[in-house]
Amino acid sequence: MNGGLLGHLARFAGALRQRGVRTSLADEADAAEAMALVDLADRAELRRALRIALKIRPRDAETFDGLFEEWWGGGEPSAPGLAADERRAPDRGVAPRRLGSARRPASAGEAREAESPRGDTPSYSAEALLRAKPFEACTESDLSAMERLLPTLVARLATRRSRRFAPARGRGRVDPRRSFRDAVSTDGELLRLARRARVVERSKIVALCDTSGSMDPHTRFLLAFLLALKKAAPRTEIFAFNTALTRLTPWVSAGKLRATLERLAAGVADWSGGTRIGESLAEFVTRYRDELVDGRTIVLIVSDGLDRGDTGLLADAMRAIGSRARLVIWLNPLLGDPRYEPIQRGMEAALPYVDVLAAAHDLESLERLLPLLAA
Repeated sequence: MNGGLLGHLARFAGALRQRGVRTSLADEADAAEAMALVDLADRAELRRALRIALKIRPRDAETFDGLFEEWWGGGEPSAPGLAADERRAPDRGVAPRRLGSARRPASAGEAREAESPRGDTPSYSAEALLRAKPFEACTESDLSAMERLLPTLVARLATRRSRRFAPARGRGRVDPRRSFRDAVSTDGELLRLARRARVVERSKIVALCDTSGSMDPHTRFLLAFLLALKKAAPRTEIFAFNTALTRLTPWVSAGKLRATLERLAAGVADWSGGTRIGESLAEFVTRYRDELVDGRTIVLIVSDGLDRGDTGLLADAMRAIGSRARLVIWLNPLLGDPRYEPIQRGMEAALPYVDVLAAAHDLESLERLLPLLAA
């Protein structure tokens, strides 16, 4: 990232502070790193990345949006206008960011071309084909291949460094205070310098996965992704819901992915049956929200939003979840189709309280989600 862009970011952060928005130099560093991971030509994606990295609170969202339009609207970097469907959410302060909604699944030829090194001889990549293959077209053998691939994809969640420091052996910053304190036992002689390093920050995720009949072509693969998240981020909690809510975390154990999925399918009531999203999320709010959700928690809801239940109950539950969570992400497999619009009653009721609306139809779409889960 060039110096001009970094300077522009620093001036933008300064403008935020002048308007009373709290953002630190460490937040600016996080924002610079985030900008290196997103498409700078996509203004909506850039806005979302900066809002997360700079840790903009809901009450400051309107100020942030106004300054973003002023500082990034037509200058550096250049970007197209916002999508017409990005409406302002009344309670959360910003409309849900649509991640990966306009991308169609890559064909086999496109996947091979994307993975071919530059040169005269193209190469074939089975991994590239698998990552771009829609879940509804996947087979049992594809699930086995995903079992080997998923740990690599989610490994970054287990290596994210916090801004918090802790005592460390070997490499790290010198800790003068602890070094002098330790020297007391050696009559003031500094025989060894104490050091400290950034601790590994473990993502805190609560995932609620729809296992109703309409989700059946995607459920096993999405649950496989959530189980991989659980291994990489041990504080992850997993729930299944359809006509009722089931906490899956106590059932998850180390072992083969297929056996674990079969055990879950057998133990979850009404698997591949009907769905009552509002009632299920309301049960989560009543029984688990206060215990599992706080200001550091990312809530991940995986559903196509096809629900004939009480949309008022769904909206109330989403409002209650959003009021405590750090980030609310809704993964919808139908969003992989560029023609799809979230106009179902369930999705319309939930959208005002969703921070990110993302596709979940193949491994590539889930991989694009990982920077948000590690933010």
